[in-house]
Parts: sequence; structure tokens; C-alpha cells
Amino acid sequence: MKLLKTTAYSILALGGATLGGLVLFTHRTARKVRAALPPSGSFVDLPGGRLHVREQGAGPVLLLVHGLGGQMGQFTYRVVEKLAADYRVVVVDRPGSGYSQRPASADLLSQANTLAALIDKLDLGRPLVVGHSMGGAVALALALNHPSRVAGLALVAPLSALPETVPPMFQRLMIPSRWQRQLVAWTVATPLSMRRSPQVMKVLFGPETPPHDYATKAGGMLSLQPAQFLATIADLEALPTYLPTLTARLPELQLPVRVLYGRHDAVLDWTTNGQALVGSVRGATLQLVEGGHMLPITQPDLVARFVRGEVVGEEIAG
Repeated sequence: MKLLKTTAYSILALGGATLGGLVLFTHRTARKVRAALPPSGSFVDLPGGRLHVREQGAGPVLLLVHGLGGQMGQFTYRVVEKLAADYRVVVVDRPGSGYSQRPASADLLSQANTLAALIDKLDLGRPLVVGHSMGGAVALALALNHPSRVAGLALVAPLSALPETVPPMFQRLMIPSRWQRQLVAWTVATPLSMRRSPQVMKVLFGPETPPHDYATKAGGMLSLQPAQFLATIADLEALPTYLPTLTARLPELQLPVRVLYGRHDAVLDWTTNGQALVGSVRGATLQLVEGGHMLPITQPDLVARFVRGEVVGEEIAG
């Protein structure tokens, strides 16, 4: 955090021409990204803001919720097409992510409330909610606070407990001052993200290999936009407000919960977020497979089978 403060003040020390050049580069990059990756779904206006939603298929309803810093492309990359033959698959950009608006308040509970309103608006009934990473925490909040709107949870590498320390790959995002965030977002965040992408991808996907088309087909380039950078910071900042309460309330869940984790996940610890989760929820199950954190991208066939209720890995007791 101290390093980030120093970075922000160092930016101010740059000449006006340099600052202007960085802002122009960021603006042009964001415009190119939006042109290359336009919205692929439709927009739904809700009390909690306007959401970008994509639907495909027919049958029992699935609601898919992506993780931190991502967008619906993490599921539309390949998972959706593998499920749409038998399900009505609804995938959404979380508030502030992708092309969805972010209201002033968008913590876990607020996002869960917005998804509950989406379920009502689209007449989804009681969908099976699939959440990946932080999307798993949002799915848990949805099930805890709106149990009548959720049939069950299928969680892939879910976040379910507040980490003692912020993972190293996210520490650069912990910028406490709002003006410093805006400054970094519109100057150095985009070029630094582009430069650091190989190292970030190595941790995010490890020990598996990121696909060559992750930036385009999976929408990874959308993270280069200043708004997405700021939304990711806000998501991280809001976690301590509600996540401990969510963890304490897990025993209240009275619906089917199954969890899938990569044994070598380098982003979230499977024992803390997976084994502890199923140990708190009666009847919940945990399956471990060989792989890392980004299973919806690296192993879409396996994730689709897991969503369908198949046993795809080693079952671990809670």
C-alpha cells in the first residue's frame, strides 16, 4: 500500500505532457477494447443498476456469476455452449464489470440483491446458481438472503472466507484514496497491466496454461478499462464489510451446495474456501481435480459436467 501511495505521488511529479500522453493512451486503449469486444448480450434495467445479460438455450435455468476483475466471457468462452443444449443459461456481468453499471453501493449483499431482482425481472423461477471465485461469494450471499429464489449452488473455486492478507497479485489494487485511484486508473494502470499481464496470467491460471485467445474470446482485454480497474478495487475494498458475516451464516443454508476446486489453485486456498465451506453446510460436497483457479477457461468440459451434477474429481469430506 505504501508503494502504491508512492506511485501515485510519483505520477503527479511527471510533466504535464507525460500525464496528458498517459491519459490519451488510456482513453484510446479503452475505446479500442470496446470496439473490439462490444456487448454480446442485452441490457436489463433494475433498481440496483443496468446489467448486461446474455441468454442461450432452453430448459431448467442456470444463472452464471463470474469472479473478481472478470466478466461474462469467463463463462461464454466455452462453458455456456456446453450447457445450452439442455438448459436455459443466463450469464451476467456483475455490477461494475464488463458492460454492467456499478451503483454507489455494490458490496456482496447489494450485488446479491441486484441478482435477486434480475431473477424476478427475467422470470427465472429458482435457478441453479453457478458462481466462480468472487462470484461464488455473491452466489452464497444470494442464497442466504433470498433462499426462495435459488434452487441450489454449484460453486467453482469460490471465495467463502476473508483471507488474512490480500493475495500478492491483488495488493497493487489496494489504493485507499479515491483521488489516487482515479489518477492511477487514468494514467499508469492500463500500460502497467499490459506489461504485467504475463506474470498475472501465470499466477491466475497456474499450473495450467492460459489460452492464446483469452484476451479476446474470453474478454480479458475488458480489464484494461479504467472503470473495470476501479470496480475491481471497490470489490476488494468491500469484502471485509460483509464476507465475515457471510462465512458465519453458512450453516443457515438449507439447499444443495456442491463445490469444485483445482488442487493447485494459487489464488484461493481450497481448504480455507472449499473444505471449510462444505464443512459448514449440511449435505454440501467438495470435489478436487488437477488444475488451478481458472477452471471455467482451462477445463470447460469438466466444469459443465460438474454443473450437471456429475462426479468429476476426488470427493473430499468437509
